[in-house]
Amino acid sequence: MIQRFIELGQGYSDLYELLEIARANKHRLMHMMAFHTKIEKKDVTSLAVVLNPTTTGDFQPIYICREGIPNPEIKPNKRFDLFKQVAEELGKEIISFQVKPSSTFAETEIYYQHLIGILRMNRYIPPMQ
Repeated sequence: MIQRFIELGQGYSDLYELLEIARANKHRLMHMMAFHTKIEKKDVTSLAVVLNPTTTGDFQPIYICREGIPNPEIKPNKRFDLFKQVAEELGKEIISFQVKPSSTFAETEIYYQHLIGILRMNRYIPPMQ
């Protein structure tokens, strides 16, 4: 199975695309997630939508808006409220994790591999086959 993060942006106008992906794929929607971190003393959040793997090809996309939204636990904000509203509309709980910032890693791809490991270890996505 191929599991891959697909970065849409940092959560400004691309957040609306993330929400549309969730709505348009409600039949495939597995999870809605928030990854909280701290970058240069700023508390930020990445929002992600995890879809079930495709039937053919075993590809599991994880769409993400990376580290551009203020952490709602510290500073409530409209963008997170929209994400929460769509989660409720689709009958999903937002799964939250505290993670290292992507700047800790030499490459963004390594950061995403780290997140995939966390999701596999916590059984939110299937293990590597």
